[in-house]
Amino acid sequence: MKAPLIQNDNFVKIAAPLAVGVFFLLCWEIAVVAFEMPKYILPGPIEIMKSLVADWATLLNALMMTLKITLLAFVIAVVLGVAASLLFIQSKWIELSLFPYAVLLQVTPVVAIAPLIIIWVDDTTWALTVCAVIIAIFPIISNTTLGLRSVDPNLLSMFRMYRTSRWQELTRLRIPGALPYFFGGLRISCGLALIGAVVAEFVAGTGGSKAGLAYLILQSGYNLQIPRMFAALVLITLTGIALFALMVWLSDRALRNWHESALEVEH
Repeated sequence: MKAPLIQNDNFVKIAAPLAVGVFFLLCWEIAVVAFEMPKYILPGPIEIMKSLVADWATLLNALMMTLKITLLAFVIAVVLGVAASLLFIQSKWIELSLFPYAVLLQVTPVVAIAPLIIIWVDDTTWALTVCAVIIAIFPIISNTTLGLRSVDPNLLSMFRMYRTSRWQELTRLRIPGALPYFFGGLRISCGLALIGAVVAEFVAGTGGSKAGLAYLILQSGYNLQIPRMFAALVLITLTGIALFALMVWLSDRALRNWHESALEVEH
């Protein structure tokens, strides 16, 4: 006899948050109708969906621009972040000398330096990408460096006892051990890349063919097209969820057959 769906973990993972979301949207729509809220102040979910359908071509074009910057910044952040981490573990002195500058990138408000970057970099797309990279790179550096240093001392001693090369130590011990930390950094960084792209677009205020979702939100606010503003926010949210889900899937595929963090436990 098959177990009921409520006991199926995969079903509960999807159904539980979906039920909460549907309940929230239902309460939202009821409240908007009950209080006769004007749509230029707070539109209901139905009004937002209508705007999403009516303005789909404009929203999709803006989404593609924002997604382009997000993915470009994310890839650059991963490459530079991993390279920095590999450099840091070569010497404690190198890490102590350079890691504070990685922290400096993290704590510097991108809103404050984005206007300068936009002035210094002629191409708007690359200027926005640089801003997003600054926000997205620190989790990659921090998590990967921590993972590369978090090796079992006994295994490290055994490797050195057998006089393995630094390359063998890196590829056969440090990198496999650092993968869970690395994928944890990816989950954080993908969301931050999206946030960085949106914030940079707000500061730049670019329009025309290079208009992203952030510019569309600003434009909709100025024109009191609030349903379209919420529709753009919905697309940003769904994009963030999709990127996070993709990183979770990649992590599961990479770790599921050997690492305890991804192995399924029998109940």
